[in-house]
Amino acid sequence: MNRTEFIIATAIILFVAFVLGWFANWLVHRFTRVSANDVGELDRMSQELHEAEETRDQAITYLQQREAELTNQLSQTEAELNAAMEGLREARHEAEELRAYVERQNG
Repeated sequence: MNRTEFIIATAIILFVAFVLGWFANWLVHRFTRVSANDVGELDRMSQELHEAEETRDQAITYLQQREAELTNQLSQTEAELNAAMEGLREARHEAEELRAYVERQNG
């Protein structure tokens, strides 16, 4: 095999390798291609996910505000209860003093 035959054989082998590589690349892209329907569905799903996240954030904000309102209302109710209990204690104490005074006057 002389030099010219060796160069031609090498060129043919490289050309065949190139063609096989190109064909393999074409096959890979053919089977992994994403269709327009799939892209549209992915866009729709991402939009729905974004809307769901916004709804979740709004719900969390609403619940935090509602919790703060209820905590404030509970604190006010407890303060009113404590004030009423203190007033009741004072009224009972005064009633006992008045009973004692009336018993001393009558007895």
